[in-house]
Amino acid sequence: MERLQKVIAQAGIASRRKAEELIKDGKVKVNGEVITELGTKVKESDRVEVNNKPIEKENKEYYLLNKPRGVITTTSDEHGRKTVTELINTEARIYPVGRLDYDTTGAIILTNDGEFANILMHPSNKIDKVYLAKLEGIIKGEQINTLKNGVMLDDILVKASRVKLKKVNKESNTSMVEITIHEGKNHQVKRMFESVGFHVEKLTRERIDIFTINNLKSGEYRKLTPKEVQVVYSYKTK
Repeated sequence: MERLQKVIAQAGIASRRKAEELIKDGKVKVNGEVITELGTKVKESDRVEVNNKPIEKENKEYYLLNKPRGVITTTSDEHGRKTVTELINTEARIYPVGRLDYDTTGAIILTNDGEFANILMHPSNKIDKVYLAKLEGIIKGEQINTLKNGVMLDDILVKASRVKLKKVNKESNTSMVEITIHEGKNHQVKRMFESVGFHVEKLTRERIDIFTINNLKSGEYRKLTPKEVQVVYSYKTK
């Protein structure tokens, strides 16, 4: 028997966290009965419905996309903006793992494997997310140290795992800074730099864990290899 939220996640409906929300909101039925208790376990033979639709097992798919600017990180958009899922040629019900802002570019993973998504997003796994930021102004060592030591966002101390000054352009009065974080709070990188007095002109996520966009042009994507998928699953035992 498996926990209900895990079964929903493995079916590619949503990440495990989102599956828990669906259960609590009364959107999930097992054998015709609405279930709202998160600890519920189900058998292989049980009929599970989400939003009155029975879940079906589908082949797992995994993609790495170099997200262009002006594309939204959702599966649909009520304002008609282009979404990341529209850039992937597949019939599978994939969804983005985490998010990037509308004007932020770079690495994002899409999958229909909720367990895989949960591993990448879970804070305890401390997955590296590496960004390259172009800042207005010349950042100093003192401000870099502040980012490393932590800044307060929403009353929580948030630290950068690594911060590296890559380039300074005195003529344009800009700095290029590489910053590595493990969390994924809303607008986190921009807000961290703002907290030490810098506006982010441009932001690109260059790497998620072992996945880099080095060989992908803007808007291009590739499938993850079975070996890469296995590397992520190996974090479960840590």
